Amino acid sequence: MKRLKVLIPDRMKGNRFDFAISEMLPDYSRSKISNWIKSGHVLINNNSFKPKDKVTKSELVYLTINEQENSDWIPEKIPLSIVYEDDDLIIINKQAGIVTHPGSGNWTGTLANGLLYYDSNLSKIDRAGIVHRLDKNTSGLMVIARNAKSQKKLVEQLQCHSVSREYSAILYGHMISGGTVNEPIGRDSRDRVKQAVSINGKHSVTHYRVIDRYRNHTHVKAILETGRTHQIRVHLSYIGYPLIGDLAYGGRVRFPKKASQDLKGALGNFSRQALHSKKLTLIHPSTGESLTWKTDLPDDMQELLNVLKKYDL
Repeated sequence: MKRLKVLIPDRMKGNRFDFAISEMLPDYSRSKISNWIKSGHVLINNNSFKPKDKVTKSELVYLTINEQENSDWIPEKIPLSIVYEDDDLIIINKQAGIVTHPGSGNWTGTLANGLLYYDSNLSKIDRAGIVHRLDKNTSGLMVIARNAKSQKKLVEQLQCHSVSREYSAILYGHMISGGTVNEPIGRDSRDRVKQAVSINGKHSVTHYRVIDRYRNHTHVKAILETGRTHQIRVHLSYIGYPLIGDLAYGGRVRFPKKASQDLKGALGNFSRQALHSKKLTLIHPSTGESLTWKTDLPDDMQELLNVLKKYDL
């Protein structure tokens, strides 16, 4: 545990407390500080408060924080596909079937366990340097921070939507043209494990463009403007084009009328949502340079496309 004492100056009057404290502690992200406030680890005169409360005068703030929230995560030798690395970040091409970080029911065998084995210094950074996550059965590019300063800057880029993330997705349905889904997403009131378009949800925007059309299916690229849990899966299902293999948001397998056995086999045996993080663009946290990485489709999605091109005409 680490204890900090921070003086919020009078000039910060009128600002939210989470913003004011993050200005005084530049090595920590605003979202992290907000979580500490919510959990009661930040006090003023031994009293807790809300992140959105406003500063009214100069205040002395006391923080009791655990910088090694991942201290009980176990390093494991897990194969990692490293696309790029330097002193500040690592770009990973995550394989489908791997959970991003330990949690209920998945304490080992995750990407975070593999990262801690690959670079033991990541144990000193919150969440082993993980800046954003991909669902277990989504593959593709992720950025990992190698130090707290880089992690803070990368999180801020995500929060202000300056990180560009482009996905490839294969959908049920013949989509005529691309478009944008601008619908709020929140927890599904009927199934707390899932997300859903909800009037009380958070602002969520997904842009999509058609890459290839088949008789009963469509290959699209999806670009995230925001980054909500399951966002692409929820939004595309909402407009009537769920991802192939997505049992949570697409339901059972859909076989076209008069589908060949080859097409039925490809659709029936595709065992995860057909979604891949294909392109990632961000500002390097140290150099300020705009960098872009791309990766090919994984074999399972490419093989599915090959079948669609041949049998879904």
